[in-house]
Amino acid sequence: MAFLTDTFSVQGTMGDKIAAVWARLVETRTKRKIFNQTVRELSSLSSRELADLGLNHSMIRRVAYQAAYQG
Repeated sequence: MAFLTDTFSVQGTMGDKIAAVWARLVETRTKRKIFNQTVRELSSLSSRELADLGLNHSMIRRVAYQAAYQG
């Protein structure tokens, strides 16, 4: 049985590889910032305000994850 593992790789010079790693770090940091900001903003809302949006407090982290990483 054969397995295929997809790994992060870049063909090219060392500079290209460093640039790709840097770009990935920036992207990861940006997504994490969006996640944290969304959690912070939704957490500041009252239960009534969240209900108006069709949310409750237990959904905040999932909604923030979807906003940052899925969308």
